[in-house]
Parts: sequence; structure tokens; C-alpha cells
Amino acid sequence: MIGALGTLLCFAVTPVFARRAALLLGSLRANFWRLVAATLLLGLWAHLAGRGTGGAAFGWFFLGGVVGFGVGGVAMFQSLPRLGSNLSTLIVQCGSAIVAAAVEWRWLGTLLTPAQLACAALTLAGIFIGLLPRSLPRVAPAQWTAGVAWAVLSALGQGIGAVISRKAFATAAAWHQAMDPGTAAYQRALGGLLVAALVVLAVRPRRPDPLPPGRAWPWVLGNALTGPVLGVTCFQWALRTTPAGIVQPIVAAAPLLTIPFAARLEGSRPRASYYVGAALAVAGVAGLLVWH
Repeated sequence: MIGALGTLLCFAVTPVFARRAALLLGSLRANFWRLVAATLLLGLWAHLAGRGTGGAAFGWFFLGGVVGFGVGGVAMFQSLPRLGSNLSTLIVQCGSAIVAAAVEWRWLGTLLTPAQLACAALTLAGIFIGLLPRSLPRVAPAQWTAGVAWAVLSALGQGIGAVISRKAFATAAAWHQAMDPGTAAYQRALGGLLVAALVVLAVRPRRPDPLPPGRAWPWVLGNALTGPVLGVTCFQWALRTTPAGIVQPIVAAAPLLTIPFAARLEGSRPRASYYVGAALAVAGVAGLLVWH
């Protein structure tokens, strides 16, 4: 469970770096270059101290990256400009936790106890209350439909990607192979990078994507370190021993921690419902830690 808490903290800081990188580069390029940086950093670890691209579970980890990192990440970036950050994040985070628990139950046969389900529900209720926008964004019906569809696709991708990682660790254990979280994160990053590269090429097919300007690299590297490198490594560490239905609600609470960071930088103040939601989410996470 230390891995889940580490993921929570890393993913809480990541949006601060991601937002600055996206403003400088655009969302698709920012996502692509953060995955390039993360793959290089994780690759150093994996090829020098881990299994590299070896192991019986490589295919599963790679697929998990394609579905979670790739499809889930790209879909999230398509939802954000249509629905706004709060509503997009609300749908994706709560949806991915529900998807992870349901898919893991149906596919891997992992069923949470009543106490665990109650704590997960309390956490998601806190996230819902804390992130629910003060008013729904005023967008055209077509944009609204597209934004919700992209957010749901992202939730499916991230939730299913987490369960695929669980399957990957089970496969490695069946072959009596020890898979370290850093190598698992690297193998997933390869899948995510493939999808991100294909999307960038599809959007800009006639010219190669230029290197980011120098002023963008600190934000790109900060996004890569706190997200795909440290965050996802901790995420894989948690999934190696803990059901996705428990890990995902804990990780989903990350946006509630992001709000104070953003408020400090931007000089804004969270509304009262945020504190109510945060308190409920903390209580739910505490319960998951006790009854995991």
C-alpha cells in the first residue's frame, strides 16, 4: 500500500507540470515528449538493473501501456478542452476505479470484501463532491457528447490498463519470474509511447515533430518524473500485490491533492465542498489502508 500512497502523491503534483508543458507545446506534443523522456529514463533502469524487454509477461505489460498510457492518456487530453479539467477528471478518475474493480472481478475473479467496497465507495463519493464543478461548462451539445465520450473512453482505458498489469504480474509469478516495478513501468511506457507517436504522426503527418524549446524541458521532465517514471513505478509496485479495485480509488484521489498545489501557485481558494469531499476521501483511503 506504500506504492499506492506514493502514486497518489506523485500524481497529485504531475498536473502542475503537465499544464505548463501543455501551454508551451500543446497537449499532444506535451504528452508525446513526456513519454519519450520517461521511456529513456525507465529504460536506463530496466536495461541496466532490471529485465529490459524480457520476461514472460512483457506482452501483457506492453498491452497495459497501450490501453492505459496510450488510449487512456490520449482520450483524456481530448476530453479536457471540451468539458474542462474538473468535470473531465471527475469522470475519468471515478470511472476508472469502477471499471478496474468490475473488470478484475469478472476477468481475474478478484472480489473485494464488503468493508473494502464501502471504503472505495466513500473515497469515490469524496472525489465526486470535491471535484464536482460549481456549474456545468456551457458547451454545444456536440462538444458535450464528444467530451463525455472521450472521458468515458479514458476511464475504460485507465481502468482496464490497471487490471492488465495485475494479469501481467500474475503471469510473471506463474513463470517464477520476479518483475520489479521499474521494469514493469518501462514495458508499459513502451506501449504508451507507441500510441502517442502514432497520434502525433496522424495529426502532423507531413513534417517531423520538432524538439521542444529549451524553456519547455523543465516542465516536460517534471511531468515525466512525477508521472510515468516515479508515479507509474509506484503504481506497478502497488498493483503487484494489491487488487486494482483497491489501488485505483486511492490513486483517483490525486486530483484532490492537486487543488491545494494549484491554488498556491495561482492564488485561488478552494470552495467549501472541496474540503467536505477531501475529508470523505481521506476517510475512505484510510479505511482501504486498514482493510486491504
